[in-house]
Amino acid sequence: MVDPQVIFADPSSQWAAPRFQEIVEPLRRLAAAFGDRVVVTRWVPPETKEGSWVPYFEEFPFADKPPEDPLFDLVPDAEALEVRHTVSEPTFGKWGEQLRAITGRTPHLVLTGVATDCCVISTALPAIDHGAQVTVVSDACAGSSDENHQQALDTMAVYAPQLFVRTTDEVLEKLDS
Repeated sequence: MVDPQVIFADPSSQWAAPRFQEIVEPLRRLAAAFGDRVVVTRWVPPETKEGSWVPYFEEFPFADKPPEDPLFDLVPDAEALEVRHTVSEPTFGKWGEQLRAITGRTPHLVLTGVATDCCVISTALPAIDHGAQVTVVSDACAGSSDENHQQALDTMAVYAPQLFVRTTDEVLEKLDS
């Protein structure tokens, strides 16, 4: 579950994913099916701003806060899931040493969360480059806009057979078979 955090869910946030609330129920269904295999990720600002992060935080200074700021908390719906593993990274993509230590080097990842056009795609593409199989759950992801969400899904769909875009129902049906 990629970044189910206040900063992306709160409608007053500059980074709010407008359809965040619509993905909550699919997230619950998937979390129930995957049980203790669910991993939640959190985006936190890099401690040291260098390179491209300098102009980024000049444009978005509201997000330049310590990792423990309430903006970066998980939303209550995600906290209620009592997930065993939470990975916090100062990068859009969460495929790194922390996540690999939990999932193994070449897992089958089922990605949900926000934003489809930022952190989800930035996690999916490096994962497939390193040999992971990835399924992105289209109706359990929300983008920065409907158009950006769809463009990201369309982009990721061209990576088949390493990456598939499926609905919650399709993922759950495959689990049952």
